[in-house]
Amino acid sequence: MSAILSKKDKIVLSINSLQGAGAERFVLTIGAAFHQLGFDVHVLTFNSKVEFTLNENLTYHLIDYERYRWLPKGKIRNSVIARTVDQYIGKKIGHPILVLSNLERSDGIFSYSKLPNIVYVIHNTLSLYYRFSQADNLQQLKSKLIATYSKHPCVCVSAGVKEDFITQFGDITPIAAIHNPIDRYEIQKLADAFVPEYQNYIIHVGSFKEAKRHDILLKAYAQTDQSLPLLLLGQGKLQKDIEQLVTQLGLTDKVVFLGFCENPYPYIKHAKFKVLASDWEGFALVIAEALALGVPVISTDCPSGPRELLPENNLMPKADISAISKKLSQAMQDPQQFYADFDEALLPTTIAEKYLAFIQS
Repeated sequence: MSAILSKKDKIVLSINSLQGAGAERFVLTIGAAFHQLGFDVHVLTFNSKVEFTLNENLTYHLIDYERYRWLPKGKIRNSVIARTVDQYIGKKIGHPILVLSNLERSDGIFSYSKLPNIVYVIHNTLSLYYRFSQADNLQQLKSKLIATYSKHPCVCVSAGVKEDFITQFGDITPIAAIHNPIDRYEIQKLADAFVPEYQNYIIHVGSFKEAKRHDILLKAYAQTDQSLPLLLLGQGKLQKDIEQLVTQLGLTDKVVFLGFCENPYPYIKHAKFKVLASDWEGFALVIAEALALGVPVISTDCPSGPRELLPENNLMPKADISAISKKLSQAMQDPQQFYADFDEALLPTTIAEKYLAFIQS
């Protein structure tokens, strides 16, 4: 499909920063795939923080968001930055045939952009991410989101995210579900970078934030025989709370905090199995990455993501400590019963082709 387009064409990928997890890895992976297809790829950020080794085949640009904080938050600030972005892209990059905007800061800015061919990438189940069930003024919140996401077409990273979007907002824009790209070959190479000092363990990869439900996972793990230690890889604002919970549950000898690791794949590769206990995910990138390494996975049955990657046997009810404990025990006894095949349709150039087909349609 990309043969229709000139291989000199430019693609812009926008995101707040390259510090983070799923969406940031998406930008770098899809960027490399577009480059492999022959496009001139530019990554635009609004914050200089970087936690990844950057692909030298991509060109990186920074427009410092902090310079605009003196402006009133919302429409005024976003519209001013959008004008700056449009002028910058026109002068420094040229005329992109595709702009992919990722996450809320970028989305808010590009809702005021005059550039053509902008597509929002929706990485989260929005009704859960914005806690619609707890919102004091739900209609006002929905109206604000509709005002943003009706401006340009949207690609959702899973069918579950798309279903939630349509249920909450209706038919407000062209929309498609395209899974995140998984660079299996690069992941397998990175997984051989070192051998962890730990052996025979369970791995959990994810930021210490509410959605990941480390608290539920630990309470469930405490009800098992803890025959395998649990390694927690990640960082985040709730880490101290989780460390205290580990102490309260008497698990200090069984739970290891690994912190942030730019290359988590050796830890995943050498794990007996991977566990996910989230209340919600967008796509659950870490599941697909574990499958790419041939590692068994068990996961809560989130509203989106895991069910599209794993068989029924590998799923657990979310926030159900007893059910999660039972599944953990089964996996500790026989991890291979939770092995699942990697879907080659997730390979990066295949996913990149789907984006190109979407904008041409």
